[in-house]
Amino acid sequence: MNMPEKNWLEWTVFAAGVALVAGVLGYLTYDAVTCGDGPPIIEVRLGDPEQNAHNFSVPVKVINHGDTTAEGVHIEVTSEKGDGAEPERADIDIPFVPRGATREGWVTFRDDPRAAQLKARVLGYQKP
Repeated sequence: MNMPEKNWLEWTVFAAGVALVAGVLGYLTYDAVTCGDGPPIIEVRLGDPEQNAHNFSVPVKVINHGDTTAEGVHIEVTSEKGDGAEPERADIDIPFVPRGATREGWVTFRDDPRAAQLKARVLGYQKP
């Protein structure tokens, strides 16, 4: 049985496939070797409050600068008016924040937080 010869297009597609597979394997190997195993380093950034129909929404951006994934990230945001009143609190849970990733969400307040001081802190997370 005679095997048909491959034409230039078949060889080009074959070479491109081999190059892509080798590139992906090389990147994954490099990433596995150079990646540390330090803890997650979670940064929280708050955006400008926006008024909605019945409340005020504050955008929350969570960034993981660490080497590992953080699971079950629990964040508390407080709105302190400065007049001695009890601060209004809101919280948000984010299921996963992989290393180098950013996640976004919103918290809501009953009272206008635009005239208050907003503070955010990470209450805790788990190692997956």
